[in-house]
Amino acid sequence: MNAARHAHLESIVVPGQLKLRTIRGRNGPFNVCLLTCCLGDFVVKDPEFEQYKEGKYEGEFAIRRIFNKPVLSQGGVRIELRASLNGMTLSGIDKLGKEDARTFNVQEVDPIDEEQPTAMAATPAAVPASTTNDPLIDTRPFGMEAPAAPVAAGSSDAEDVALFGLLWPLGETVKLDPTIDRRTLRLQCTRLSKLGYSFDATLQQWQHEAELAAA
Repeated sequence: MNAARHAHLESIVVPGQLKLRTIRGRNGPFNVCLLTCCLGDFVVKDPEFEQYKEGKYEGEFAIRRIFNKPVLSQGGVRIELRASLNGMTLSGIDKLGKEDARTFNVQEVDPIDEEQPTAMAATPAAVPASTTNDPLIDTRPFGMEAPAAPVAAGSSDAEDVALFGLLWPLGETVKLDPTIDRRTLRLQCTRLSKLGYSFDATLQQWQHEAELAAA
């Protein structure tokens, strides 16, 4: 997500506070945010925030869209006032207190469950990036060269290549693409943590801990 000052011209940039809580659902942990600003209070479920930890984030937020979202809840339907963001610039991060946590709906729906029917109908199955030059099956963007040393099927890196695609091999800093499907994004976040990366919320990117120690 770009910084607020680089957001699209159609966005409304406002100062505010974003409270983020991690909730455990049937698909595993997922994040829900509440944005409080001069325009009101909004639920935010942008994929970008799959990477963030629980907390309170102060800053400027570029609001792209405000809309009502019907959500199934305990056999009925409730209407949430939501906001989608184009970017943000964070100026402060604090822990989420108990009173803050109580402001969230404990029956919150995982965004994966909300998006699944649409995703299944509109999104083809994920295919690992190919290293072949056959234009009929090559999934690399135009002009992107194939890796110098393709990973063999039995290699220990094969699963990481399939998971990260063009991001592999990973550098000291990694910027994930929040436009991919949420399941893959969550798997990438989990894998990065195991590989010794931590997410820097102010820079909005993952950084290898060895690099952080040397800084």
